[in-house]
Amino acid sequence: MKTAWRTRLQRLFSTFAEGWPGAGLLLQRVLTSSILLYFGATHLLSTTGLAGSPHLLAAAAGILFLLGLWTPVVGTTIAIAEVWIFSASLGNSLTAIMLAVMGATVAMIGPGMWSIDAQLYGRKHLQDPRR
Repeated sequence: MKTAWRTRLQRLFSTFAEGWPGAGLLLQRVLTSSILLYFGATHLLSTTGLAGSPHLLAAAAGILFLLGLWTPVVGTTIAIAEVWIFSASLGNSLTAIMLAVMGATVAMIGPGMWSIDAQLYGRKHLQDPRR
């Protein structure tokens, strides 16, 4: 049962890139999360009611994105929240488009080697115990 669940989850991830590509994905996740957390905190302090809801949703997803946890789902959530922000004119439209693209691309590519997803769902290299 546990291996079947792991196999299904591995299908969500295209690769767990190592080296320079993995470092690039980590940098992309850190930058995107930092911007999401900044705008989430700004809207939390300045707005009341539901006006800041998509920003708060994106900031919460940004925390998981930074950790690299459930990256395909979280990246898609970020993209949807930022399209919501863009379409409702709740913030800078250029920033919203950029964050939507960043979330969607990491959701498509995968989180990279330096993520919780890689530790939980990455491919394991089995060693022959007789060696």
